[in-house]
Amino acid sequence: MQKLLTIACLLLTTFLTLAQAPDIERVQPANWWIGMQNPRVQICVYGKNIAFSSVSLNYVGVKLAKVHKVENPNYLFLDLEIAPTTKVGNALIEFINGKQKTVYSFKLETKKYKPLQLSAADLIYLIMPDRFSDGDPTNNKFADMADPESDRKSPWLRHGGDLLGVQNHLDYLAELGVTALWMCPVTENNQPQTNEGGTMRSAYHGYGFTDHFQIDKRLGGNDAYKKLIKAAHLKGIKIVQDAVYNHAGINHWTLKDKPMKDWLNEWPTQTTTTHKDQALLDPYASQRDLKVFTDGWFVPFLPDLNHHNPFVANYLIQYALWNVEEFGIDAWRIDTYKYNDLAFMNRCNQAIMNEYPTMFMFGETTANVVSNQAYYTRNNLNVPFKCNLESTCDFTLSGALMAALNQPYGWDEGLNRLYQTLAQDYVYKDPSKLVTFFDNHDTDRFLSMVGEDYNKYKMGLTMLLTTRGVPHVYYGTEILMKNTKNPTDAEVRKDFPGGFAGDSLNKFVAAGRTAKENEAFEFVKKLANYRKNAPVLHSGKLMQFQPDNGTYVYFRYNANKTVMVAVNTNKTESVLKTERFAEVIKSATKAKNILTDEVINDLQTLKIPAQTALVLELR
Repeated sequence: MQKLLTIACLLLTTFLTLAQAPDIERVQPANWWIGMQNPRVQICVYGKNIAFSSVSLNYVGVKLAKVHKVENPNYLFLDLEIAPTTKVGNALIEFINGKQKTVYSFKLETKKYKPLQLSAADLIYLIMPDRFSDGDPTNNKFADMADPESDRKSPWLRHGGDLLGVQNHLDYLAELGVTALWMCPVTENNQPQTNEGGTMRSAYHGYGFTDHFQIDKRLGGNDAYKKLIKAAHLKGIKIVQDAVYNHAGINHWTLKDKPMKDWLNEWPTQTTTTHKDQALLDPYASQRDLKVFTDGWFVPFLPDLNHHNPFVANYLIQYALWNVEEFGIDAWRIDTYKYNDLAFMNRCNQAIMNEYPTMFMFGETTANVVSNQAYYTRNNLNVPFKCNLESTCDFTLSGALMAALNQPYGWDEGLNRLYQTLAQDYVYKDPSKLVTFFDNHDTDRFLSMVGEDYNKYKMGLTMLLTTRGVPHVYYGTEILMKNTKNPTDAEVRKDFPGGFAGDSLNKFVAAGRTAKENEAFEFVKKLANYRKNAPVLHSGKLMQFQPDNGTYVYFRYNANKTVMVAVNTNKTESVLKTERFAEVIKSATKAKNILTDEVINDLQTLKIPAQTALVLELR
């Protein structure tokens, strides 16, 4: 009897399902483009019992190649093939249950976008949008979101910065010499507040995605993003989007009703990654350590996505391609790169490069050993697996630069650590593509790391903007914003003064800055704009000379120009005899100090003031 009742219930459920018009709640991606190198796109369709529907599509040039039914009947995955001769329009996809029908209009447009090529010629400026400027106070909070609060008095909550606020200050960035804008993720983060260290905190940082195909409406949504990008491009500023493939926010819409059991890397009990990438590189590593590192969750509220699941992989790859074409993205910064399945990342990177050959991509691969860092990029290492990522954030050079500024001069310390780090560039296919920096939203601020020593601040920025690589600076560095992560990250994510209504000071304008802040701003501005207009500093060769008694000299040179950078970390003036640099100085007899405009008429002996870096254009 029980078996008969179960069968009857199933039959009744099926009858009721077939009697209803198919319910479609989400389609992702919601639209696509004609002329993509890969003519196939996989659409994720979500709706109550949508799998009971039959699916048809009748549009010239578009073929419904396959309908995938998965464990959860609330999902269908549709493979479409779009011929290059297909005309722009709306392909009507029909979902039929018995006599009931629902039609989805899948918009097709022609692929047009060509990314602006980001390279070593650029200076990237990193912004945390929530903390930069509030251009539209009406979007600060929404009662229907998981985290409905916004309060600038709390360091843990959202403050209301948005994309219009960034757009309002593009002139400021252009004046400074910025040519590329990287914002912490703008993708929807409809996350609840989480208990971290006993304090409830908002996901204002943006790294817990809840819908890969939406820009967070508290930042202004999709339209605000398009307007910002258009305005930035008109000013010659490229856009770097922050991608997260490793994990999703615990409130992601797919996790409320998972398509299948292996959508995530699940564990019998909560398992967090060890964060130790030695298990990935170590020839003696255990499989257990490797699995925990790669498949363990970053934190409990950021579930780890299973890249071995082909539907997850397709979803993430199409998220990237869709964002490029829909919004006009010029480059990608890839969060938590080393925690991803690297074979998946190669596939994802290649898919983007196939469609957009000039796309610049760099990963976050925190490492303190050059060879480990090189592993994640195109390299010259003799290793069984090769990554195809062209660039990464250069954490090893960042550490070496800080050592040069803070450590006493020694055989392996101070300037020699910097020299030795650069001397290992032979492990990279192209070290000029590495993204160099001092600080970001996860570190102490640069000024605080050098003990608020203004001379060290200027020396550091001079080296950052004249050595090899693609430099980036963190918002506020140019106006001497400071702080350490004690007690939390919020201390290094302060609001930019003047970006919010009611601010007593506006540091976006000279009148709102102190004399020292204006001096710092003008210093960065002069150096950045010189760099922007001096190809020798971004495409010229690099020659460095071994440090000597607290001084370090290197050159950037090409067929047309030679620039000499001479650094003195001593607390007293240093006098250099330049004859040992003759192979690159050659017949030059004069130089112009590009920071002071002073002309030096005698290059045989060079006086470098205490704790100073000179940038000399040889004549």
